[in-house]
Amino acid sequence: MTMTLPTLASRRLPLAMASEQRATLRRLPLAREFDQRLADAGLAPMRPTRIEVMQVNVGRVCNQTCRHCHVDAGPDRREVMSRDTMQLCLDALAKSDIGTVDVTGGAPEMNPHFRWFVREVRALGRHVMDRCNLTILETPSHRDLPAFFAEHNVEVVCSLPHYLGARTDRQRGDGVYETSIRALKRLNALGYGSGVAGRRLVLVANPVGAFTISDQGLMEAEFRKALGERHGVVFDQLYCLTNMPISRYLEWLVESKNLAPYMEALANAFNPAAAAGAMCRNTVSVGWDGALYDCDFNQMLDMPVAQGAPRHVRDFDLAALTARAIETDRHCFGCTAGEGSSCGGATA
Repeated sequence: MTMTLPTLASRRLPLAMASEQRATLRRLPLAREFDQRLADAGLAPMRPTRIEVMQVNVGRVCNQTCRHCHVDAGPDRREVMSRDTMQLCLDALAKSDIGTVDVTGGAPEMNPHFRWFVREVRALGRHVMDRCNLTILETPSHRDLPAFFAEHNVEVVCSLPHYLGARTDRQRGDGVYETSIRALKRLNALGYGSGVAGRRLVLVANPVGAFTISDQGLMEAEFRKALGERHGVVFDQLYCLTNMPISRYLEWLVESKNLAPYMEALANAFNPAAAAGAMCRNTVSVGWDGALYDCDFNQMLDMPVAQGAPRHVRDFDLAALTARAIETDRHCFGCTAGEGSSCGGATA
């Protein structure tokens, strides 16, 4: 049903190391560096606006090993956030006004403390988003999760690369599309995707291949028409994400000889408006071990928040984190090309 290829980490490849990924990108000839583009736009150094989202990566274990995964997640990973670290996240939330907790992975639902964490975050009165790969909802131990989500008013943000089955399966594995549609129908049956409060359902699409995003609004209309007519599936919104040139997608770009033209396309499409709305400006990312990052992508590249800001959630200080400069590198062109790309979709 899903990709069974081993992860970069289990294959002990050089690209499994964040330092090698960054070095691979730096070896490419680019006309201007990302920080130069920011300076030209009057955005250097990049700084937060207001921190409104705590994105918590609760582990790298997943039931899938998708070709484009920036986390290098899979069944053979062992990194899992402990309950103690989750409690530190809750303590940080309790002394801040951060309104949204964005729970991600891996497949975040595979963390043994996932449900406890969701309940505790909701008890603090914060909004919870779960980044779901959909197929996990069709496994025996997780089939009751849609009802759990509905009980706790969890926003479900689901990955579906394309509305055509062949394209989705090409990226995520044979049978993934069919399984995903079944899961979406079960969510729809509980009111998800129908505009009802507490039942928000968002789809996340990303290009299948070495392509950049053109028009999120147009793609949403295409998804809505195709999924509605073919499967009777409804959803509230579609987010389009650019495939980040890191981890397993970077491996594919190198092997297919698409890396240089893809990076050139991202750099040439730099949009100051997209940079101004980048998710790192209103988000702080927490790693499975409690370390703090500007975003999930920086987390995977071992780029912690800048010196001077707290670097672990146990030392959480909202004022200091809001005053920090955001760490950037060439991969950031992925979030600032065209309409922009973030965990919340387009930014411009």
